[in-house]
Amino acid sequence: MTVVDDAAAAAQPEPELQQQLPPGHGQTVCVTGAGGYIASWLVKLLLEKGYTVKGTNAHLKALDGAGERLVLCKADLLDYDSIRAAVDGCHGVFHTASPVTDDPEQMVEPAVRGTEYVIKAAAEAGTVRRVVFTSSIGAVTMDPNRGPDVVVDESCWSDLEYCKKTKNWYCYGKAVAEQAACKVSEEHGVDLVVVNPVLVVGPLLQPTVNASAVHILKYLDGSANKYANAVQAYVDVRDVVAAHVRVFEAPGASGRYLCAERVLHREDVVHILAKLFPDYAASLLKSSMLVLRCSDEVNPRKQPYKMSNKKLQDLGLQFIPVSDSLYETVKSLQVKGHLPVISKEIPAELNGVPA
Repeated sequence: MTVVDDAAAAAQPEPELQQQLPPGHGQTVCVTGAGGYIASWLVKLLLEKGYTVKGTNAHLKALDGAGERLVLCKADLLDYDSIRAAVDGCHGVFHTASPVTDDPEQMVEPAVRGTEYVIKAAAEAGTVRRVVFTSSIGAVTMDPNRGPDVVVDESCWSDLEYCKKTKNWYCYGKAVAEQAACKVSEEHGVDLVVVNPVLVVGPLLQPTVNASAVHILKYLDGSANKYANAVQAYVDVRDVVAAHVRVFEAPGASGRYLCAERVLHREDVVHILAKLFPDYAASLLKSSMLVLRCSDEVNPRKQPYKMSNKKLQDLGLQFIPVSDSLYETVKSLQVKGHLPVISKEIPAELNGVPA
């Protein structure tokens, strides 16, 4: 697919008219990695708000407003010229594209170089007023020296040496990519705002199952028969994209924004799923595969850490409860054919499982 610059140019009114229009109308933005989980929802919201969007991936054509205001383009994050062409004429850039792997060669350099290319292209374009960069909780919480009473907020950073020592190259890559984004944006005078989502759940727009959906799917299809003694922060994908748009549109937005609804132990997630979808629990119980045991029965149960989402709440974002997000994740997996719809009698022993 190629960039259709004429379509984007035709959608842009005179500067005086742009100032009179509500956010979105008459503005063009670029979304990198637009076929991904977060990016697909982001493109959907931007189109609903009246933005013209430059993005990739054919499944986006089905979104409302795509026929008039979606410009499909091909952008390789390691090809500066293609990035420069995608950003050309845009008022904003949402850089969501990133490798998701623990292979250091595929994670670190592509994440850093791609981020640097996007910010340099935004600076060279001359029309971009703000870049919103999708980082990760992985750039925030990997710190073995953080005390149990410390509230995780935007001031926290992952310990790079600890990430390397534990071979957590995803968290290392996200942290160094975010640091590179801050450095390059300052050097080039680009207004940069960062969103740090936690594990993202909720309905899928893309046809494939992403990593966070697998995190839920495995507890319902019998592929996992135990849960880890671990805690995880969760957030709905629709809140993540709402956060991106809010920090782009809010004139005073700056720095990092942690995007999280709640921190749960994996056992809590299993219990919520068992209550919401007892038919799967019943089916798995019948085949002696019900996920109710912890893989670590020796060490004490891990305790959820404290996390602040105050900065986004101050921008007016009201978070969807994680139980609602989990419910809609499963319903979406059913609709898209990734999880069979089954109906079984609910065993009495599952009734009233606490969330």
